[in-house]
Amino acid sequence: MRKGIYIIGLLSIVLFACRPIRKVQTIKAAIAGKDTTQSVKIKDIPTVDSAALVKDILSKVAKRKIDFTTFNGKIKVDYEGQEISQHVTAYVSIKKDSIILIQIKGLLGIVGMQVKVTKDSVILVNKVDKWIEKRAVNYLQEAIQIPFDFYTLQDLIIGNPIFLDSNVVSYKSLPNQLLVLINGSIFKHLISLDNTDYRVLHSKLDDLDALRNRTCDITYSEFMAVNNYQFATVRKMSVAEKSKLDVNLEYKDFTFNEPLKYNFSLPKNYKRR
Repeated sequence: MRKGIYIIGLLSIVLFACRPIRKVQTIKAAIAGKDTTQSVKIKDIPTVDSAALVKDILSKVAKRKIDFTTFNGKIKVDYEGQEISQHVTAYVSIKKDSIILIQIKGLLGIVGMQVKVTKDSVILVNKVDKWIEKRAVNYLQEAIQIPFDFYTLQDLIIGNPIFLDSNVVSYKSLPNQLLVLINGSIFKHLISLDNTDYRVLHSKLDDLDALRNRTCDITYSEFMAVNNYQFATVRKMSVAEKSKLDVNLEYKDFTFNEPLKYNFSLPKNYKRR
């Protein structure tokens, strides 16, 4: 488990489905569950009484998703968990819907870990201890017990919303934000959107299974304009169940739609695990 938490911390966690619209309900009490980085409560939220309104909200969120062909980024990663606290730099190259390549460097600029993620597999290369390990992509889920797949990780790195579902049950309009609550198949998801352009400012996931009490809290800030999109250059994430992992990401450099900068190779003399 420690190795899994370590790797997910590096990946941001190396860096951390639409269902038919159901009968809409009113939320009569504050959101329950374990708070993470901040407490969010909503009272007296209006009932969502229109399928057209639901479709309009989701359509506006979808239009704000960053579309791209390739991505390169240099990311300062600070993470702290029950067993680990480190500061590293992650170098990431993504070919959309195909491959995610990650290099992890420590304070002295030494590459400690290389990771290759595809839709089917995760390959880990430990440059310090000289070993290679290949796992199925569900290893991401096994490591932190949150249903991550390739596309979830891709959206997380790019800054697109994760765990969206069509089952919007309530919303509340504030002066600068629109709060939207979605009941998915696994999580109760509270999303804070900018009132003007519908970019995601904050995402709070609470497990529907009260016995597990998993929470994931993500805050997006310091946006920069990229073509017609807004890219969050600072992310703060907290994942908690039995223990807690806090991750801060600061994107020091990034480009879209340029050739991939970072490659991946398997040293022949490394031990296979």
